[in-house]
Amino acid sequence: MAGVEIRDVRKAFGKTPVIHGVDIDIADGEFVVLVGPSGCGKSTLLRMIAGLEQITGGEIAIGGRVVNMVPPKERDVAMVFQNYALYPHMTVYDNMAFSLKLRRAPKSLVDERVRRAADILNLGEYLERYPRQLSGGQRQRVAMGRAIVRDPQVFLFDEPLSNLDAKLRVQMRTEIKELHQRLRTTTVYVTHDQIEAMTMADRIVVMHDGLVEQIGQPLDLYDEPNNLFVAGFIGSPAMNFIEGTLRRNGAAAAVEIGDGTRLPAPPVNGHADGAKVVYGIRPEHFAYGNNGGGLNAEVVVVEPTGTEIQVMSKLAGQDICAVFRERHDLTPGQTLGLSPALDKVHLFDAATGQHLRPPPST
Repeated sequence: MAGVEIRDVRKAFGKTPVIHGVDIDIADGEFVVLVGPSGCGKSTLLRMIAGLEQITGGEIAIGGRVVNMVPPKERDVAMVFQNYALYPHMTVYDNMAFSLKLRRAPKSLVDERVRRAADILNLGEYLERYPRQLSGGQRQRVAMGRAIVRDPQVFLFDEPLSNLDAKLRVQMRTEIKELHQRLRTTTVYVTHDQIEAMTMADRIVVMHDGLVEQIGQPLDLYDEPNNLFVAGFIGSPAMNFIEGTLRRNGAAAAVEIGDGTRLPAPPVNGHADGAKVVYGIRPEHFAYGNNGGGLNAEVVVVEPTGTEIQVMSKLAGQDICAVFRERHDLTPGQTLGLSPALDKVHLFDAATGQHLRPPPST
């Protein structure tokens, strides 16, 4: 096993830059997820680690060895692709054994590793079947098994679950995490699904437009986003953003929105009265009822899911989502009282999108 060091890595296709100087340190045995919207550069970065894309600038080191000019087959990494990439004319056993046979590994070693991987992935009874005789989840396990038999320093996963149905995705992400806990092999996993990132990662790297927006543990990113992009991308349903004007009264602060309503806000540093800000609060951080100091929103859509109720409403022309565990009887057009939890409120600079941190405690 080995760590991965990414230093000021850049990538351009012709004159078009797509990665703009990325720095990431991935510790030995760590499970790191690269997450972001389509086109943010996460898969390109993964392919550069694998050696499938050349680096325009910077360097990548695996296990302390700079691999910029090292061919993919000599980097000691194993990649699991989105589309499985299995050989249809080969059995499961032969698909998993193929890379070892290319290396002319002894038959005894090939058989030992294939059967060990099959045991780990519960594929023992399918070794003589062909890919066409397997379900999507079983095919993905075979693709993972083919990576395991190589016993690499680093596993690379490129959106491996995107072709599976919702129930199977939940099952497979649990299996991949369990596999990592068993093998403790350094893993870099790419996805656009922030739920996958939150549930699987030791650390998450949030990317946007070829840049790293924030790196941290899942709950740290959820609780303390650096900017509007991270706050809106991490969390489902997404954080509510309400545009308004900062109003200060000594140490106290509030945000005034379009209809004159003032929302209680945490103290902030360096922004004067009248500054344009964005008030952020997650749907689950509203209490039902405004207790005379919150919001009066108009209910638009009620979405019961069984475990909770999601309520879409309008406040001063802006969309608001609230989530309640209790089964309140709400109908469209009704006025809904909402009380934001002050200690869960985030303020962002409207121009830069950066989080306005509270002043340090003394």
